[in-house]
Amino acid sequence: MTLSRAPALRFLDAIEKLFPDAIRMRYEDIQHNNDIVQSLAAFQKYGNDQVPLAPNTGRVNPQRGGGFFSGVLTALTGVAVVLLVYHWSSRESEHDLLVHKAVAKWTAEEVVLWLEQLGPWASLYRDRFLAERVNGRLLLTLTEEEFSRAPYTIENSSHRRAILLELERVKALGVKPPQNLWEYKAVNPGRSLFLLYALKSSPRLGLLYLYLFDYTDTFLPFIHTICPLQEDSSGEDTITRLLDLREPTWKQWREFLVKYSLLPYQLIAEFAWDWLEVHYWTSRFLIVNAMLLSVLELFSFWRIWSRSELKTVPQRMWSHFWKVSTQGLFVAMFWPLIPQFVCNCLFYWALYFNPIINIDLVVKEVRRLETQVL
Repeated sequence: MTLSRAPALRFLDAIEKLFPDAIRMRYEDIQHNNDIVQSLAAFQKYGNDQVPLAPNTGRVNPQRGGGFFSGVLTALTGVAVVLLVYHWSSRESEHDLLVHKAVAKWTAEEVVLWLEQLGPWASLYRDRFLAERVNGRLLLTLTEEEFSRAPYTIENSSHRRAILLELERVKALGVKPPQNLWEYKAVNPGRSLFLLYALKSSPRLGLLYLYLFDYTDTFLPFIHTICPLQEDSSGEDTITRLLDLREPTWKQWREFLVKYSLLPYQLIAEFAWDWLEVHYWTSRFLIVNAMLLSVLELFSFWRIWSRSELKTVPQRMWSHFWKVSTQGLFVAMFWPLIPQFVCNCLFYWALYFNPIINIDLVVKEVRRLETQVL
């Protein structure tokens, strides 16, 4: 390093000796120009950050500060790997889930599992269903009148209504409808992978897709979760709200459209927050990732604004739309040929490892912003 810099230093010394007056005048001009001074200072700081070794020593340059963030990313990667291994080892096979099993073939234990997934309140009636050995065939014959009297004795009218509404859905589908992330993935593997990447790279287009092509099954529960009605905050109305899937009110649409336009990732974070009790760690990964993506989007807008590139926004939006649409069409065409193992790897990578990558991207953007300020 010293040998390569020596000829350049000798060349600069020779120029200073040959043209002392011109160099002195140029130096004074630079000192009186604040923009040039700030640019040189930023350039010097950036150069110092890029030098891995301090001059004449073998020690790491302490100004770089990469060791701390590397350690954080390594720790988070370790947590994600442990979580993924635990998830694969503890969760039952996707083919054994009730979403793939006809309700008429459910055992008494599986009926209780279906009941408990309706909410914490359903555990009040667990022992009653087990005592009567209610299997799938018997479940299909039960009516509201039978639920209200012994041996079930479900006195709470909202609880009875919630059970009956969900039972009607089971009768209509013939199987258990998806009620969590893993069941939805088991029933719709291609759509879940597409939505996960679409909501990450283009949340507005992803939500628009849900509105146009999956309104009843996905979009309605989504908007009722993130923009709930505030008419009555009692527990009974909460149960009814989650199962009725009524058309959103104008107040709900107004709240949704504001967040959709300004903070689309906040919608995903709010939805994941509502599922903390069901997906403890996964929801937290989604919330953190949504926060990081919001920060990265703000940095992108700031970069466009600071560079006076607002005129290029329509072209950027069209290019982005074309890119996302092309990728979605490409995946749809070749989906039958892609091995399921590869799809699962892509799904879990986007779910658990993308937040770790986005942390590093945010740190780089902050450093770049500091360089521009200087």
